[in-house]
Amino acid sequence: MASEPGFLPRDGLDRLIEALRRDGREVIGPRVRDGAIVYAPIAAAADLPAGVRDAQSPGAYALHAVSPDERLFAWANGPQALKPLVFVPHELLWSSRNDGADGPQFTAAEPAARPTAVIGVRACDLAALALQDRHFLREPYPDPAYRARRDALFLVAVHCTHQADTCFCASTGDGPEAESGFDLALHEIDDGFIVAAGSDAGAAVLAGLDLAAADQARMDEARAGVEAAAAAQSRSLPSRDLRPTLLERLESPQWDAVAERCLSCGNCTAVCPTCFCNAEVNEATIDGRENGHYRQWDSCFTSGHSYLHGIVIRSETRARYRQWLTHKLAHWHDQYGRSGCVGCGRCISWCPVGIDLTAEVAALAGEGTA
Repeated sequence: MASEPGFLPRDGLDRLIEALRRDGREVIGPRVRDGAIVYAPIAAAADLPAGVRDAQSPGAYALHAVSPDERLFAWANGPQALKPLVFVPHELLWSSRNDGADGPQFTAAEPAARPTAVIGVRACDLAALALQDRHFLREPYPDPAYRARRDALFLVAVHCTHQADTCFCASTGDGPEAESGFDLALHEIDDGFIVAAGSDAGAAVLAGLDLAAADQARMDEARAGVEAAAAAQSRSLPSRDLRPTLLERLESPQWDAVAERCLSCGNCTAVCPTCFCNAEVNEATIDGRENGHYRQWDSCFTSGHSYLHGIVIRSETRARYRQWLTHKLAHWHDQYGRSGCVGCGRCISWCPVGIDLTAEVAALAGEGTA
């Protein structure tokens, strides 16, 4: 995989997109849709959000245009991550059909995935994908549908140079520069992109682009942009291991304080790139002959998630918020070897009442008031 970073002029990005498509991949990238930046199929660099900036704060997200000639990736994450591409919101697991005499016949869903290249992946979302991998690909029973989609992904990271007010990835160690988990990585600078390979597949694509080596001045510009993004982050978590802080404060009045504001809507878990709670449901045809058994996204903020034999175990918002925060920031260390938070800040921006996870943790730790 040994290859030196190359320089791709700004007007040459279509060459990269075409190289990715040449192997039969669908190319997905960031696009502006319904007032947000989301992943969607792209045909050319012209489909990317040129000159678009985001403004994010607790409970608020907005886009504004600067200039059509401005950078393509000068914004922080929108509501999506890679999660919907590998752990889909609603998927068939198995189906049954009953034609009468022979009784019901059961058929398992066959995993299938189209090769897909994703441009614009950020460091925090690569870290989140690694956590999803630890959950869904655990031996001895890896999830076959997840594996099929995961193996079909070709990831083009973009190192962050513009952070949102809600970002805190520097404190979790998950950004703003992508260090692993990508096939190619781009540093966007004024006149183009520095392109580096992170896998053999990425090195093959990079070699086909036949780029000139990136000079030292451009490398220095790229490094300065990432360092500025890290230094500009104003939010943080006090520690990367919050198990003692949270588990010693399970009866803190702070849980009551946050419950007075929390709507138990589940927005935070929907936009979180690492949450994986799900439910299984049956969907039958009107004549009852056919039935599909589906897995769909769920949230620990719903009453059904803690329903057990006629009892909702966590019937109050206080218990649901505590379950979410302590599981993600404390118990994930025992399950996956690290916290489940990658510092993307989505749960802060997309909370309808602007609850700030970092402020809640600070209050619990006695470092401030949420």
